[in-house]
Amino acid sequence: MIEHANISFKEIFYGSTEGILIINKDGKILIANPAAETIFRYDKDELKNLQLEALLPGRFKLSHVAMRESFAKNPEPRRMGVGRDLWALRKDGTEFPVEVSLSYTQNNGELVVMAFIIDITQRKKAEDGLKRSEEQLIVYATELEKKVEARTEALHISVHKLENEVRERKKAEEDAKKSLEKERELNELKSKFVSIASHEFRTPLSSILSSVSLIDQYRIRNEFNKQEKHILRIKSSVHHLTTILNDFLSLGKLEEGKLEVMHEPVDLGHFMSEVTDEMRPSLKSGQNISIQLDKNVTIISDTRIMRNILFNLISNASKYSEADKKIVVEIKNNSDSISISIKDEGIGIPEEDVKHLAERFFRASNATNIQGTGLGLHIVKRYIELLKGNLTFTSVYGKGSTFTISLPLS
Repeated sequence: MIEHANISFKEIFYGSTEGILIINKDGKILIANPAAETIFRYDKDELKNLQLEALLPGRFKLSHVAMRESFAKNPEPRRMGVGRDLWALRKDGTEFPVEVSLSYTQNNGELVVMAFIIDITQRKKAEDGLKRSEEQLIVYATELEKKVEARTEALHISVHKLENEVRERKKAEEDAKKSLEKERELNELKSKFVSIASHEFRTPLSSILSSVSLIDQYRIRNEFNKQEKHILRIKSSVHHLTTILNDFLSLGKLEEGKLEVMHEPVDLGHFMSEVTDEMRPSLKSGQNISIQLDKNVTIISDTRIMRNILFNLISNASKYSEADKKIVVEIKNNSDSISISIKDEGIGIPEEDVKHLAERFFRASNATNIQGTGLGLHIVKRYIELLKGNLTFTSVYGKGSTFTISLPLS
C-alpha cells in the first residue's frame, strides 16, 4: 500500500538531481534544493527569499509575473515552454536553456508551487549539431551534383550515350533527394519523440513523486483523510502514462504492418452502450455522453479496432472540453455505409492547424498546455483506413469540433 511506503520528502528533495524550487503564491522562493543552487550557481541558502523573477532574463520578467498570477488562480500540474525555448539566468548573469515542470500543494491553506528545473544546455548543443550535419549533407549533395554535370560536359560522348547518362544522373539525384528527405524526416521524428516523451513522462512522474511524499507526511501525522486526493492524482498520472505507452505501441504495430483486421458482426446499439459505459468514469465532472441512433444496425467490422477509435475520439472530446459540457455521438445508416459522429463543445481547432491535425506528433497551437503526445488522431486515421473507411471533421475555433467516421456496412 502507498501509505506504508518508507519515503522521506526531505531525502527526495535534497537528493534529487533535478533542481527543485518551492515558491509561495507571490513568487517568493521559500526553499531550494542543492541541485537548484548548483544549476543557478548560488551558494547554500542564497536562493531563499529571492523573488522568482530574479532567475529570469530581463526581457521575460514582466510577462512571467502575469503567467505566475494566472497559474495561482487556476493551479494544475503542467509543463512549460511547449513549442518555444525557456531561458533562465545564473547568478553570474549568464543565460541558459531550461525545461520546467510545475506541481502544487496547499500549506496551511496557502498555495505552494513546486518547480522542477533541468538545465538542457547539452541537449540544445546536440540538436544544433544535428542541424549542422543536415546542412553539411545538403552541401555535399549539391557539390556532387555539380561534379556530375562537369564530368558530363567534359566527356563529349555520343548523343545516345549522353542521354543514357543524363537519365542515370537524374535518377541518382532523385534517389539522393529521397534519401536526404527520409533521413531528415527520421531525424525530426526522433527529435520530436525524445522531446515529447521527456515532457509527457516527466509531468506525471513529478506529480507522483510529490503526492507520494505528501502521503508519507500525512501518514506520519495520522492525517489519513488528506491522502485520498493525492492517491487519485497518482492513479490519474499512472493512467496518463499507460495511455502514452499504448499510443507508442499502437503506432509501432501499425508502422510494422503487424495489426490484422478481424471481421465479425457488430451490433452497434449494444456496442455503443458498452463503449459509453466504459468511458463515463474518465469524463470530467458534469460531462455526459448522449447516443443518438435512429434504429439499430449490424455491420461487419473489427470490434477491437473500433473500440480503440471511439475511445480515442471520445477521450479527446472530453479532454478538450470544460466540465459540464455535452458530448454527442450520432450514428446514421447510409444504405451501404454507416457514419459515427462525435461532437463536442470544446476549444475547437485553429484554422491554420487543420491541415496538420492527423500528422505524427502534431498538436494544435491552442492545446499545448493539455497533456497529449500528438499521436492519437494519426493512429485513429490509420485504424480507420484499415477498416476501409475514412475520417472527416469540422471545427469552429472556441466552440467545438465534430469528427465523423464513415465505415462500410460489410
